[in-house]
Order: sequence, then structure tokens, then C-alpha cells
Amino acid sequence: MPKINGNEIRPGNVLEHNGGLWAAVKVDHVKPGKGGAFAQVELRNLRNGSKLNERFRSADKVERVRLEQKDMQFLYEDSGQLVFMDTETYDQVQLDAEILGERRPFLQDGMTILVEFYESEALNATLPQKVTCTIEETEPVVKGQTAANSFKPALLDNGVRVSVPPFVGPGEKIVVNTETMEYSERA
Repeated sequence: MPKINGNEIRPGNVLEHNGGLWAAVKVDHVKPGKGGAFAQVELRNLRNGSKLNERFRSADKVERVRLEQKDMQFLYEDSGQLVFMDTETYDQVQLDAEILGERRPFLQDGMTILVEFYESEALNATLPQKVTCTIEETEPVVKGQTAANSFKPALLDNGVRVSVPPFVGPGEKIVVNTETMEYSERA
């Protein structure tokens, strides 16, 4: 595995640190007035979800791990476990539903998800960047409210609330960005 300097850590990197696999969630580069610069890194354990804050100086070497990525199809959820199937080999993999966090409602039956593996162990799952949803309810359009960036609240078919432009009504399909959890466009 390649070793990288502490100042080369970026969000999304997977590192082997203290005998575990950690994903860099947030990285802040700090240059104090006295002493050397360092990277303040918030890490999340890929196996148990615990968090850790670490300081890495530029001289520190850390192991960067490359995860194998596979497209897998979501089948169903069973007692807090998400079940995915490899569409080529029909092998099934289970991951904890907490791995998707607040983005969990966007997971739809039959959706293709990117699952990351370390050796043969499934560690992480990533939703597609854009998902199509249907608006269940929203406020009616107020005549004269045509400001360029005015938005109104809407409830989606999966129970998530987003802000949508005034011209979008109930029953319409919209595309939602799963990274920012915001309205993107009409479907």
C-alpha cells in the first residue's frame, strides 16, 4: 500500500491508522503562529462507525488504502441490514443501514449502488449523485412571488423535506442531489 504524507490527506481518503481502516471525513490544514503546520483530520472508522480526531504533520507517513469498487443492486432491508446483490455473480452482501446516514430515504428498490470492498469485506456504500423523487405535497403558488431564487418547502414520497422552486407542484417528479440533499431539476 502506498504511504502518503500527513499534509496530502484529503476528504474521502481511506487510511490504515492504529490498526483499523478509517475514512477521512473532514480535513483542516492549520498553520499556527508558532511551530510547524499540520492537518487536523476527522476520521470515521469503516468497521464500527466510531469517530476520531487526529493531527498529522507533513513529516508523518500514513498508509493510504485503495478500496475495490463494485456496482451492486439494492434488494431489500432486513432488521437494520441492507442487502445488495452483485449483478454479475449474484453474490449477496449485507451492510448496516446506518452507513448511508441521513441519505438512507433516497435508497430505492432495485437501485444500483457503488459498494466498496477491502479484500473481500464490504465496508461502504455510496448512492448515485442524483435520484428522481415524486413530490407528495407542497404549498400552492402565490401569485406575484416570482423572485429569481424564492423557494417553497415540499414533502417527497420518501418523507424527506426539500425546498423547491414555486413552479413545481404536487405529483411532479424532480431530481434531488443526494450529496447536498437539495432540488436539482425537474425530471
